[in-house]
Amino acid sequence: MTGSFWTRVDAAGRNVAPFAVTAMLILVAMVPLYLPGYGAVAPGLGLMAVYYWTIHRPDLLRPAFSFGLGVMQDLLGGTPLGSTALVYVLVCWLILTRRRFFLSTGFTMLWVGFGLVVLGAAAVSWVSHSILQVALLPVAPVLVQALLTAALFPLFAWLFIKVHRAFLQV
Repeated sequence: MTGSFWTRVDAAGRNVAPFAVTAMLILVAMVPLYLPGYGAVAPGLGLMAVYYWTIHRPDLLRPAFSFGLGVMQDLLGGTPLGSTALVYVLVCWLILTRRRFFLSTGFTMLWVGFGLVVLGAAAVSWVSHSILQVALLPVAPVLVQALLTAALFPLFAWLFIKVHRAFLQV
């Protein structure tokens, strides 16, 4: 009886890994670094995690969980409620419709795909924030943030691969 119980506890702990890693990265991204202008261009670590886990383990990071993580990021970061959640759900939807393609390609195409996704996410975010502010916001910080996020993706993809191999091998 106890072996069965502990097996289920172990499986539940392993299955929560994508959600926990994504939530942790969202919190890490909110740590204030005292660099001038860094807050406006901080990389989207949560977006990286949503992208990776939606491709590799969509059964463990469903769009509803991505929505919840986006709402959490909006609440903690002070951004308009639902704006990040909208971006995360759109990314999940887009990736789920193209998942077979991403699974059949190498890392270079995965990175190029992420670059396109991050540019689209930046555009959606910029448009939604401009609409909510009833003004055209500057585009430069959004583009720098997108480029920084895309440039850091290989480093974080390596981390996701390590977590995936350590906890989620099927």
